[in-house]
Amino acid sequence: MPELPEVETIARQLRDLVVDRTISGFESRWVRLTEPEPADVFAARLRGRRITGVRRRGKFVVFDLDGGEALVVSLRMTGKLLFAVEGVDERYVRGEIRFTDGTALRFSDTRKFGRMAVVDAAALEGNGQSHRARAPLHSSLGQEPLARAFTVAWLRSLLRKRPRAAIKPLLLDQRAIAGIGNIYAIEALWRAKIHPLRKAGSLRPADTLRLHEAIRWALRKGIRLGGASRRDYVDARGQRGRMQREFQVYGRAGEPCPRCGRPVVRTVVGGRGTFHCPHCQRAPATHRARRVR
Repeated sequence: MPELPEVETIARQLRDLVVDRTISGFESRWVRLTEPEPADVFAARLRGRRITGVRRRGKFVVFDLDGGEALVVSLRMTGKLLFAVEGVDERYVRGEIRFTDGTALRFSDTRKFGRMAVVDAAALEGNGQSHRARAPLHSSLGQEPLARAFTVAWLRSLLRKRPRAAIKPLLLDQRAIAGIGNIYAIEALWRAKIHPLRKAGSLRPADTLRLHEAIRWALRKGIRLGGASRRDYVDARGQRGRMQREFQVYGRAGEPCPRCGRPVVRTVVGGRGTFHCPHCQRAPATHRARRVR
């Protein structure tokens, strides 16, 4: 699934490609792409609108529209936003935004998990304030980890509020921190020398400082390398990212840890495949005791 660096890469590219273009039409080729809004109503809302900006919020690509609304695109697992890319497999094109100058932005999605919505742009500005069970995900996103407000003090406050939470699932909670996914959480925890099962409340000030730096390091490196292309991800021009060549522990079970040389192990934490170095990232005492038994 595309995470913050991949989505940021796409948003930055599309900012140069579609800003100031006016939408002439929208075609949906998958009945659930715009649900619960009917595709014809969705198309009518987009027609004639000018794109004033493109940005990222969490793992969403956001197209700001004139009039105070925004088109939000969730790529989910296999979604791609492609502009002027040749050779696109038509079987997987689920939607197309056409512009008055004859160009088009196509949404390809092999597994049909991606979604589009037109929303009030103001709904994207909160920081995890809406936790209603039925609230749309875009209205309950947490702090942006590359924003100025994501300080060491802010992170320390979050850990104190959720002291019993295992640190890796907490990093993946989009209502707490928006944009971090499985890959970059794993890479950040390795850099910070923190075991994925450590309780948030057990982190000392030095641990929190290292974690804060490691999160930003992993995300910025991912952006610099154009994201990670392990399976489906390509950018808006159809190009693969390079971050997968730089993974320290993700996907490297059995290989030597780049820091200490001990074998990297794979476990499952919160239902997600997890990689860590058992020597550099010492397990919590209770976890070690369970393994001994």
